[in-house]
Amino acid sequence: LIDHLLDAGVHGIFPLGSSGQVAYLTDAERDDVVRRTVERVAGRVPVVVGVPDFTARRMAEHARRAVELGADAIVATAPLYALQDIAEIAESYRMLAASVDVPLIAYDVPVRVNTKLGIDMVMQLASEGVIKGIKDSSGDDVGFRRLVDANRAAGEPLDVLTGHEVMVDSMFLLGAGGAVPGLANVDPAGYVRMWDAAVAGDWDAARKEQARLNRL
Repeated sequence: LIDHLLDAGVHGIFPLGSSGQVAYLTDAERDDVVRRTVERVAGRVPVVVGVPDFTARRMAEHARRAVELGADAIVATAPLYALQDIAEIAESYRMLAASVDVPLIAYDVPVRVNTKLGIDMVMQLASEGVIKGIKDSSGDDVGFRRLVDANRAAGEPLDVLTGHEVMVDSMFLLGAGGAVPGLANVDPAGYVRMWDAAVAGDWDAARKEQARLNRL
């Protein structure tokens, strides 16, 4: 799978995300996935590793081990299971960022964790340098546009990525800095072509590629 992705020209690899089997793996198996991924990628693109778990302390443990194994960045949801308010979620991200010396990317995926990361909190964490990017898999397209606008107004401290599969061309048009779609594991070349078309300003080609991917 890693070779398939790299041969297609992707710009990064994200193991232990929500399209993977992370929820079913032991800690040792998670480490094995990271180790094998880093070895196979061999520095050709960044490897950003997901660390979902119940508490900031647990996520920090995963993050430290991932960095020791060669991760270039860490991707974190809000803590799972426990019901936390906004201040507690923000503090969890601060604790996690303080535990490692690589960039932290927030992962907004409320369907998995029952928590939507609010724009005000996200931008506050960005202003503090706690998070360097966000992957938005919320499915809230209006919210995504507001996030892109807020990030632009703040001088773009965040790399704003979409987790969409069927609206990626539209997210690029809004100003997304990239995409992390699950379907890219199947057809990474198609999403790379769409990104290249968007960068070139060829929105007709981007739309046609998106339509083809949507049929897939």
